[in-house]
Amino acid sequence: MTDNVSIRDLGVAAVIGWHPWEREIEQTLVFDVDMDADVRRAAATDDLADALDYSAVATAIATVVREGRFRLIETAAERVAGHLLAAFPVASLRLELRKPIADGGYTAVITIERSREIQ
Repeated sequence: MTDNVSIRDLGVAAVIGWHPWEREIEQTLVFDVDMDADVRRAAATDDLADALDYSAVATAIATVVREGRFRLIETAAERVAGHLLAAFPVASLRLELRKPIADGGYTAVITIERSREIQ
């Protein structure tokens, strides 16, 4: 059984980019994330303590990105995915990160899928 908890269209202001001018401004990155998590206990108890708290996930994504000051969206996506898998009861996830390119008239997108390492 696979249940998904998803966050869509999470905009995070960040310093990101390779060009010197990009290091001086904030740009908005947009995240969609689908997380495989068993929701049966939360559904049975109707208690947030038993649920994957999507508000906490959104805050964690924003914190990782803002503190990272990454150059590449690939790095930002990888760091966010690693943090979510380590900090939350998530078996695997699919993360899409979009970066609108203002002076190019397009959006750069990266999509990654990651799973928790079995120890």
